[in-house]
Amino acid sequence: MNKLAISIVAYKTPPSLIRNCVECINSNSNKFFVTLVDNSPSDSLRILAEELSVRYIHLPDNPGYGAGHNVAIRNSLERGVKYHLVLNADVEFLSDALNDIIKYMDIHSTVAHLMPKVLNADGSIQRLCKLVPTPIDLIVRRFLPNFISVRMRRRFELWNSGYNKVAFVPYLSGCFMFLRCSALKEVGIFDERFFMYPEDIDLTRRVALKYDTIFFPNVEVVHLHGAASYKSVRMLLIHMINIFKYFNKWGWIFDSGRRKLNEKTLRLISES
Repeated sequence: MNKLAISIVAYKTPPSLIRNCVECINSNSNKFFVTLVDNSPSDSLRILAEELSVRYIHLPDNPGYGAGHNVAIRNSLERGVKYHLVLNADVEFLSDALNDIIKYMDIHSTVAHLMPKVLNADGSIQRLCKLVPTPIDLIVRRFLPNFISVRMRRRFELWNSGYNKVAFVPYLSGCFMFLRCSALKEVGIFDERFFMYPEDIDLTRRVALKYDTIFFPNVEVVHLHGAASYKSVRMLLIHMINIFKYFNKWGWIFDSGRRKLNEKTLRLISES
């Protein structure tokens, strides 16, 4: 059985980011199958993909972030790959980071989704461990100034966990999603109704209902984090439309699954 396959979805992504990301992957002692899914209008990244010896898929109609990764994930499921890593091009890590995660996943068979500790370029922590959000959580986090929102964000972003120990978390960032393929066969892959943004919330919570979704601080990665919706009105609109779709799917006020997962998370953190 192939151990790990990796997918990177690009949309007008600078080639330097993709090159750096693939070089990080190749720095591991084991070699892994990498697919570059290019949602850009042109296929200008094809030459780079050939140079880097990665599989290239061009989807010029841009079906979305999750849909792009799904093309590669389906291939992993068909080929019997054990793990699939959904990876942003703006993530970098040290050699053997992937092998260390594989070793942990091999030992802990109930873990179906893992995210390492994610850092900014300056070494500070990105607080990407979160509870399953309510509409208020996302409104406060996105639109209110920090001095007002910080109290609610502390709970939502699980500051009390310390970000220094292995923990069950029901919402892990889409920048680095290390997934067990056998679990994906059971719970499904990305919901392609979401063009961009809440696909990671949706998939993590579906996995968390049946398996462990784990924050794993023993491995660290750096995420350069473009935060496009904070810089572009168009991306903010896309973000809002897809968040509406997410709450229409799971419930705005009444969401018993959200309550149960969040209560479980807070209980486990308090007991650890």
